[in-house]
Amino acid sequence: MTTRSIREATAADCDWLADCAIAMAWETERKHLDPGTVRAGIDAGIADPAKARYFVAVDDGGEPAGTLMLTREWSDWRNGHWWWIQSVYVVPAQRRQGVFAALYRHVEALARATPGVVGLRLYVERGNDAARGTYAALGMADAGYDILEAGMP
Repeated sequence: MTTRSIREATAADCDWLADCAIAMAWETERKHLDPGTVRAGIDAGIADPAKARYFVAVDDGGEPAGTLMLTREWSDWRNGHWWWIQSVYVVPAQRRQGVFAALYRHVEALARATPGVVGLRLYVERGNDAARGTYAALGMADAGYDILEAGMP
């Protein structure tokens, strides 16, 4: 597979993106996600680019091969935005063929061309050495932080 193009997701991609998010949560964390909640979240993100931007890698046959979502975080230390890469998923048959690298390079170029963006970040599950290797090969480094959370009802 060669990735033909990277495009912004549209409302027509919502079901496929939801399937990807559900599969990714199961594969990486063994978490079952509620399909209705995921679909509503993706619908909201696509409808409002201030919430999220989704990108889809399309293979030579015109089929979606992978996706990622971008969100923004304000940094007062740097007076700019970090772009967070989230919801990364590559279709199993397309893995290890440069799909994520193409998505990453696309958003990296967008970030470099967008005033006020100070960098790209993502989080990765502990022990996911394959993903860590991929990210390192693209020039990403451990930022030295752990992520803590407190869920809200």
